[in-house]
Amino acid sequence: MNAVHATFARQGLVRPREGRLVGGVCAGLARRFGLDPWAVRALFVATLVLVPGSQLLVYPLLWVLVPGDDAPVVPPVQRPTA
Repeated sequence: MNAVHATFARQGLVRPREGRLVGGVCAGLARRFGLDPWAVRALFVATLVLVPGSQLLVYPLLWVLVPGDDAPVVPPVQRPTA
């Protein structure tokens, strides 16, 4: 899990402490791509209407995988190559 958190954090995808409504996933995506959080939330709701249920699986998954901006990111363990 730490490797996934480290990868997302390196790419600038974190859930911000400010601007969260539920888990901060939409706010984090908006910050990463330079969009307004409300535009991302509206897109999320629009896709929920068009493809019901898919976002209810994706959002909790991203909530777990995307680190918060206040969470310490532990770098993955480097294994020596033979």
